[in-house]
This record gives sequence, structure tokens and C-alpha cells, in this order.
Amino acid sequence: EYKLTYYTPDYETKDTDILAAFRVTPQPGVPPEEAGAAVAAESSTGTWTTVWTDGLTNLDRYKGRCYHIEPVAGEENQYIAYVAYPLDLFEEGSVTNMFTSIVGNVFGFKALRALRLEDLRIPPAYSKTFQGPPHGIQVERDKLNKYGRPLLGCTIKPKLGLSAKNYGRAVYECLRGGLDFTKDDENVNSQPFMRWRDRFLFCAETLYKAQAETGEIKGHYLNATAGTCEEMIKRAVFARELGV
Repeated sequence: EYKLTYYTPDYETKDTDILAAFRVTPQPGVPPEEAGAAVAAESSTGTWTTVWTDGLTNLDRYKGRCYHIEPVAGEENQYIAYVAYPLDLFEEGSVTNMFTSIVGNVFGFKALRALRLEDLRIPPAYSKTFQGPPHGIQVERDKLNKYGRPLLGCTIKPKLGLSAKNYGRAVYECLRGGLDFTKDDENVNSQPFMRWRDRFLFCAETLYKAQAETGEIKGHYLNATAGTCEEMIKRAVFARELGV
């Protein structure tokens, strides 16, 4: 039973623990404590059977713990299971690794009829391992030479359907009209009505034109995402060559 190892109601959470609250609906005949412990086990060091390599692992240090369970008011056979995870279970600065563990294959676990992650507390000890954007606001201000006020920008609309030339015209009107920067929407890539290279060229041309007419440094954030990493790098290099 998972409950023997992973249900620890006497556990006192640490400031460095990642805490998750799951809404659990156990299968018929499965006690809520067992269901909560199963979630803690399957999302950390446990598996569906006993393996000899368990003896090579410091479970007390690395296991997730279901430390509290409470029924959901007004719902039948639903419980909130609170699970604590030690920080060493997760790679520093990796959202992918954290969510793969916490909301990975545990959702297909047989002991559960339904499972939902309701809340997640990420401690400062973990959030500080995320370095954030490589530039940050100060570098953006330095590039645009704009200080002492908010930066004003917009996304070009309609985001889909414009030709590259008309898209560039919209960028020009926005920048010439007083905006500090414009940006591509996330789903502006390289569709038949506007191929990426044409968009990059027209945006660069109109950006430099707006800069020359206003005497200000302007910016445009090009969406270089693509179907492959190689194609993304190719587009990013082209944007760099344009100076955008």
C-alpha cells in the first residue's frame, strides 16, 4: 500500500517544499488516504510495484508526501489531497521538469477515477533558480534610449490576413504615430498570405523609415518561431542581419 510510505499526516512542511493541492476522486473501494498517497508516490519516487532498487534510494529525502486530506464540501467522494515535494526532486530553472513530475502520468493512475491539480505553491528557493529573460527591461530601455516613463507598444491587428506590405505599413503607422515598439502576434509565422522573409523585410524597412522621420529609436519584435529548431535559428539570424 502506498499509504504506509507516502501518507504522512504528521509531516511539517518546509519553506523549501513545493506544495500541490489535488482534487482527488478515488475509485470505488479505495480509501482517500490511499488515493492521496498514490498521487504523492507516482509523482515522485514511487511506482506500481515494489522494486529492489528502492533500497538504493533515500526515500525519506526524496519522496513526495501526502500530508493532509480533507473532503470537498458539497461533493460526494471528492477530496483535496495536499502533497509536499522536496526541492531536490526538480532540476533548477526547469518548468518542464517540474510539471512533468507533478502533472505527468499520475493522471492516468488506476486508483483514481478523476484527478485535478487545484493549486501549486512554488517556494522562493525554487523560483529564484529561474534566471528570467536574458535582456530584461533595463537592456530594452538602453536599446530604445527611453527612460523615466513606461514603454508604449502594440501588437499589429488584424494579426492574420494582411499581406507583408500592408503589415509593414501598419508597423510604420504605429511607430510613426508615437509608439515605441510593435510586435508580431504569436500565431504570425509564415502563412501563404505573408511569408516570414517578406514580413521581416517590410518591417525592417518601415522601422528604419519611422526612426528617420521621428529621430527616435524604434523597435519591432519579430516572431521567429517555426516548425524546426533549424528553421527558427535561420529566421533569427536573418532578423539579426536586418538589425531588427
